Amino acid sequence: MSDKTTIALLLGRKGSSGFPGKNSMTILGRPAYSYPIMAAQNSRFVDRIFVSTDHEAIIEAAQGMGLDVIERPAELCTDEALFEDALEHAYFEASSRLGREPDYVVVLMCNAVTINAALIDEGVEKLEANPEADSAVTVSVFDMYSPLRARKLGDSGYLNPFVPFEALGDPKTLSCDRRSQGTAYFADMSHSVCRGKCLANMAEGLLPQRWMGQNILPVVNGDGCDIDERWQLDMSINWLKDHGFTESGTPYDD
Repeated sequence: MSDKTTIALLLGRKGSSGFPGKNSMTILGRPAYSYPIMAAQNSRFVDRIFVSTDHEAIIEAAQGMGLDVIERPAELCTDEALFEDALEHAYFEASSRLGREPDYVVVLMCNAVTINAALIDEGVEKLEANPEADSAVTVSVFDMYSPLRARKLGDSGYLNPFVPFEALGDPKTLSCDRRSQGTAYFADMSHSVCRGKCLANMAEGLLPQRWMGQNILPVVNGDGCDIDERWQLDMSINWLKDHGFTESGTPYDD
């Protein structure tokens, strides 16, 4: 067991124009936000859970479970507000309540249900084993979505490579085989286990998720994702079922 302080920060606002209600929708008989909470509660390392939200139902549920609620300012609850700005606000508020900078921060989202305690614990253990790493984050392998296959619409109306092939190496070595570029890892947003200093100095991090710092370790997940599209809901339900969740029970019940 680590002697370091580990907190979880769970974020999820009320409004969502892309997928309304995604943070509190019922999934296998439970609200979406309950899955990351259960994962943090059952982690061997998480000492305290903070929930940043403006959602009345999430606030009520979090308070009922004895969690620390951080009411998100109105300016961080709009469609234009960046997740990282809300995360930064939550981090400094949590640090203030702790009276110190936490060693590790588990970043969770209410609409990312493809998470369990084992994934959180693996992330913490990887940081414990590698002092040079800034974070350990869940990734899923989606070779079919590698930069080689990405396209964007050009001015002519034709599809062009999103990234010039030359940026990927020698174009002569590329092929239609989806694995010709090697394994394509995508941060699936189920969790980011980060050193506290990374959130305190977010401007120094690697885009697009700058809170992860620069030296990022993988925690391989199986088809994980956050829910922003309808197809991701079906994918998330399949993940939950594959990991022992049903409408009547969870893998933590034993």
